[in-house]
Amino acid sequence: MSCPSGRRPWPGRPIRHYMAELLGFARPAENSLDAVSDRDFVIEVAAAASILMMHLSRFSEELILWSSAQFGFVELSDAFCTGSSIMPQKKNPDVPELVRGKTGRVFGHLMGLLTLMKGQPLAYNKDNQEDKEPLFDTLDTLKGSLKVFADMMGSLICNRERMRAAALQGYATATDLADYLVRKGIPFRDAHEIVGKAVALGIREGRDLSELSLEALRQFFPRIDEDVFSVLTLDGSVAARDHIGGTAPAQVRAAIARARERLASA
Repeated sequence: MSCPSGRRPWPGRPIRHYMAELLGFARPAENSLDAVSDRDFVIEVAAAASILMMHLSRFSEELILWSSAQFGFVELSDAFCTGSSIMPQKKNPDVPELVRGKTGRVFGHLMGLLTLMKGQPLAYNKDNQEDKEPLFDTLDTLKGSLKVFADMMGSLICNRERMRAAALQGYATATDLADYLVRKGIPFRDAHEIVGKAVALGIREGRDLSELSLEALRQFFPRIDEDVFSVLTLDGSVAARDHIGGTAPAQVRAAIARARERLASA
């Protein structure tokens, strides 16, 4: 046997183990029929790529919505957008839309590979030559999507004022009021009903819960005190979730630090 490394298997050492070492494999396949006919490694790559593309697609959908005129939460760099062919004022989020569309392409490759293998008996069949194109295209699509996404996110501009104004809508602190009442000893089912009445009053008067007077809130529960307004503000609501996975600024900063550590050690 001619060995590229110049080494030869010593007496008694199985030749397949030596070949596996030369090829950089952890070990030889234990079943030779399975070795030539199995394509699980290709399917697993396509499955992992599909999951990753699914998450990129969801992220893309958010960016498409957030960058629209109706939301205006973020602004994408012109380098990742184009103008409309008919509306000169329109800015199309090309990259998120393309990534969202290419997700279906990767899903299709996964289904194609599964379908390719589902009817084959052992061992190798000529059908398996059809595994190359979906695998290579999946990897090319995934690598391109990740690269352009990384470049795009680095240039993203966030409209904090617009986001804050949106967060103040919809009586988002209603749950905080319910939690406040529970801490006062009210069963949650009763607190839920009390908050519902307070929200109904706010809707009738066109005011947020934080804009209702203490007297107005006390008509639903007399033990509400002045400290209730500390939990009815947006900042107070966010800060109240001060636990791992919570929204408190300290927890968000800690989550960012953990993510950076993972990236640094990858």
